[in-house]
Amino acid sequence: MSVRPNRSPLTFQVTLTVLALAVFALTMVVSFGFYATIQADHVSLERQKIFFANGLRDQIAAVEREQESIAVWDDAVINAKAGNLDWMVENLSVWMFSYYGHNRVYVLDAANRPIHAMREGQVVAPAAYGEDEPALLPTVERLRRLISQPSSENEADAPVKLVAKDLVSLGGKPAILSIMPLVPSSERLTQETGSEYLHVSVEFINDVVIAKIAGKYLLAGARLLPLSQPIGSAAIPLVDSRGVILGYIGWDQERPGLTLVRKASPALIGGALLAASVLAFLLRRLRRASSALQTSQDEAQYLAFHDTLTGLPNRALFEDRLRRALLTASHDTARVALLYLDIDRFKHVNDTLGHPAGDELVRQTAARLQQTIREVDTVARLGGDEFALILIDVRDIRTAEDISERLLLKLQEPFKLIDDQVFVSASIGIALSTGPDADADDLLRKADIALYEAKKNGRGRYQVFAGDMDDLLLRKRKVESELRNALNGGTGIKLAYQPIFATDGKTILGAEALIRWAHEVHGALPPAQFIAIAEERGMIGQLGKWVLLEACYFAIGTELPWVAVNVSPLQLRDAGFAEQVASILAESGLAPSRLQLEITESVLLENNDTVRMVLAALRKSGVGIVLDDFGTGYSSLSYLRRHAIDKLKIDRSFVRLLDGDGSSAAIVKALIDLAGALNVEVTAEGVETEEQKALLVGMGCQQLQGYLLSPPLESAQLLSLPGLSPSDGSEQAAARA
Repeated sequence: MSVRPNRSPLTFQVTLTVLALAVFALTMVVSFGFYATIQADHVSLERQKIFFANGLRDQIAAVEREQESIAVWDDAVINAKAGNLDWMVENLSVWMFSYYGHNRVYVLDAANRPIHAMREGQVVAPAAYGEDEPALLPTVERLRRLISQPSSENEADAPVKLVAKDLVSLGGKPAILSIMPLVPSSERLTQETGSEYLHVSVEFINDVVIAKIAGKYLLAGARLLPLSQPIGSAAIPLVDSRGVILGYIGWDQERPGLTLVRKASPALIGGALLAASVLAFLLRRLRRASSALQTSQDEAQYLAFHDTLTGLPNRALFEDRLRRALLTASHDTARVALLYLDIDRFKHVNDTLGHPAGDELVRQTAARLQQTIREVDTVARLGGDEFALILIDVRDIRTAEDISERLLLKLQEPFKLIDDQVFVSASIGIALSTGPDADADDLLRKADIALYEAKKNGRGRYQVFAGDMDDLLLRKRKVESELRNALNGGTGIKLAYQPIFATDGKTILGAEALIRWAHEVHGALPPAQFIAIAEERGMIGQLGKWVLLEACYFAIGTELPWVAVNVSPLQLRDAGFAEQVASILAESGLAPSRLQLEITESVLLENNDTVRMVLAALRKSGVGIVLDDFGTGYSSLSYLRRHAIDKLKIDRSFVRLLDGDGSSAAIVKALIDLAGALNVEVTAEGVETEEQKALLVGMGCQQLQGYLLSPPLESAQLLSLPGLSPSDGSEQAAARA
């Protein structure tokens, strides 16, 4: 008694489905291969036709160029009109055959009568022209009309080339026809319009010409096909100007698609057999693979909604949970709080300890965040060092603030990263839903704005979104747009110049360029405000370049020993900044020694390789480097020696207190002595009283700047000061202004 094997309905259905798909796939592959073969051959044929069409145009142009070499010639005009047969044979007809291969040449007088004829290198009677005249006459008449009705360009100094060309049939053979008038090549010889003799040149389109075209494009079997012979797809017609077909150029069509199929057919057959074997093997293992497939699907679904580094929900799952949380928060007393968090100066950890340490920091941060919040809340990683937290059933903003404080305290604890103990901080932006109609995208936007404010206000803190932040952001964007327009040819931005004096208070040693923006609506905007916006929005490079150009062009038009320009730290972090400064100096013509760039201490403290390279390149070129606001930052002798500064500027905050603060006087004296020890110049900013000036001079300060001596002035006002006048380059500077 035989036992009928049990069949799994699922396996049977899957087997049929796989077989059907395999047949369908095979059909699609074959169909696509057949279609691709036809398309490849068709595209190749069209390309071959283009090659021959272009080659024919090139050959026609070559006949025209060859004819022009003898048609524009004083001697040709003189000897043709003189009937000098020997000269015409040697230069106008037989020479064209022997040198260029022109088959027939006729010279016609002003009445279109033949005075000379040549066929296949042999001089024949001019009457032979009569055989070809019916085919040539329309083109001759067209050239005569062109000569008699010159264009406006022809009447000018640069005459239009006079030529008439066409394809014609002579004795049943297609040929290239080109007709040109014999015209003088110099002004020594003139002739009246209409009295020109014509040079008629004919080159038959024979197998030699066609082979030349085919050889250029590596096409085989090219030949001339008469009208009576059937043509295939690999042919192009020879059409005259009236649209009459004179014959065809045919060739052996290249079929790359069919050739590829023939060469690949053994491999394709082998591949098909191998695919059939593999399919049979896979079908036998369907049952065991079903479980593994289900497991893979579960893992894929998990990975689609979770971050691989931390295991936290990713952006897709986070956005879904946020929308669900907002839908369930249907009463005013239970809201949803969204926290945007990122690690402060995370890039520094990556740069100093390496990316593995950065990844470990992200993992440990994720673990601490999960430990700090409730199980019902959600922590998600949005990318990099950015995290988002969804807090549900939040009664008020104080609850979100308490959780944010706990998170910040938790992240302030040291991290153990690859045998290094690291301390970091984080910034948090908080946004609270406003009711059942709260929008997820709007809440995300508000939390992002709040995070930006937290970072701007010092990092290591949290910031709750406030309504005026939207207004502030809109105002910033408006100022950004208007600043961009002003830099791109608008008005309002200009430079003022505050002179820097010697200790006598009269001798001008140089001037500092200060940017000003007279806004149409807000009036005079503080430079710190719109410069900060330019740095935030990536415009500082364009703004800095504009200031440098303006200051250099102003300086070249004056007798100022030098002009100083403030430089943003972002400009110095650009590896191409030194090259840009050199380009501006070359464009304006200002000597590098007459330009000083003022930088801040924070730039030097970064210990950035790019900054060091840029500063070294600038000093090597001769540009002076000035350390601005010295004494207000983390002053260090090490970076002063390492970067070799040319000048120190004592901040105005110390100068302001000189009159009554002994400690400030001691600090200023120490700074001046330090500059002397380093053998660099020193400038005191903010000098406003005679007492301050006297104290600074007594301490050995070399340069003074401040309202006591002169406020910032417009360029014209500065040039009117005693001892300062425009130089020879003032006209160039004025023209630019």
